[in-house]
Amino acid sequence: MDGASGGDRGTTERVLTLLGLLQQRQVWTGPELADRLGVTPRTVRRDVERLRTLGYPVHAGQGVGGGYRLGPGQNLPPLLLDDEEAIATAVSLLAGAGGAVAGADDAALRALTKLDQVLPTRLRHEVRALSGSVESFGGGRTRVDPERLMTLARACRDEVEADFDYPSGSEVRRRRVEPYRLVASDRRWYLLAYDLDRDGWRSFRVDRMTEVSARTWRFRPRAAPDAATYVQEGVASRVYPHQARFLVHAPADTVRAQIPATAAVVRERGSERCEVRSGAASLDFVLMHVLLLGHDFEVLDPPELGRRCRALAERLLAAGATISPVPDMEES
Repeated sequence: MDGASGGDRGTTERVLTLLGLLQQRQVWTGPELADRLGVTPRTVRRDVERLRTLGYPVHAGQGVGGGYRLGPGQNLPPLLLDDEEAIATAVSLLAGAGGAVAGADDAALRALTKLDQVLPTRLRHEVRALSGSVESFGGGRTRVDPERLMTLARACRDEVEADFDYPSGSEVRRRRVEPYRLVASDRRWYLLAYDLDRDGWRSFRVDRMTEVSARTWRFRPRAAPDAATYVQEGVASRVYPHQARFLVHAPADTVRAQIPATAAVVRERGSERCEVRSGAASLDFVLMHVLLLGHDFEVLDPPELGRRCRALAERLLAAGATISPVPDMEES
């Protein structure tokens, strides 16, 4: 008899330990694993079969240099981390979620939220202390306190109300919301939430929030708009005195690659056309930006923009007409 007689709980713990060992290095021999687990090589073989049954691709090699190796599978298996690995992973994710790592943003926050759910309490203060020493330079996104992001991410995950102070005109008011999703743009983090005091959906800039806290009151999720689209449309139309719509004769993906997501909303209108909605301080400004895309387009709205388009065309034609042709130089 060996450690295999410890019952289902003992077997489960041993199989998880075996999985963790296989994730630590590339190849283990049967005797090495048996020694680390305190069992016989026969029990190791049985535990390896249990892992295979659960979908883990454990390969066994024969002869010199052979042994057990965990191969890549179709699905990502759960990773077993020791304390140091968990701390390092959490700090790296905090840096990415806070904007210090380009391109990490919302994926880092999703992973951090999952890790936070299982992170032992004894490790939390170490993660917080280490994350405070992470700095960065460059990049276009406004830096956000990772703890603020985590508080909001937990509230979204746990479906509990949140509140925070938020500027409104010249005042700062307490807002009480049902948080739904965090959305990362190329410049900022936003929270899509249902504003309980104003009885409607709103988006909030996370960098403008202060005194953020999650409440204990749970809520039943409402039918919500698409978070990314809602925030993008709000950002693209907010604070601009003039709004315009164009029908651009080019695929939507092509136009999206030319316009920052915070500057305009691009919607498909068939495979070869798209609608562009944007705002600007002046109609001439937004008109010139669409003109410089290099595609044929039509003005949809507002009617005044059509008149501005004709006026601009006349000025351009007049400017071209004043250019004198350069005489050909005869060869000497």
